[in-house]
Amino acid sequence: MNSLPTNRIKIKSDTLPAEIAELQKRVAQLPPEYRVDMEKSVQRVVEFTSRRRRILNLVQEALGQLRLDMKYLMFDLDATRRERDLYKKALED
Repeated sequence: MNSLPTNRIKIKSDTLPAEIAELQKRVAQLPPEYRVDMEKSVQRVVEFTSRRRRILNLVQEALGQLRLDMKYLMFDLDATRRERDLYKKALED
């Protein structure tokens, strides 16, 4: 039987949940005839988890940028209102 090398499904263990890292270790300990099929499934789980984490990071970054943009907009709105009120007062006087 031709077995896939177990390092093929390695991704930095600090980026994977502990459960998936444990699953990788257990699959690596299986006999070659079982490991080949299991490694394919584990690889899909690892890829899905990594993709989901990247998407989550992108969403968090976008939300952070949105919050910052909202703060700038609120600052600009307050400044515009203050200017308007000053001009109104100047016109009335």
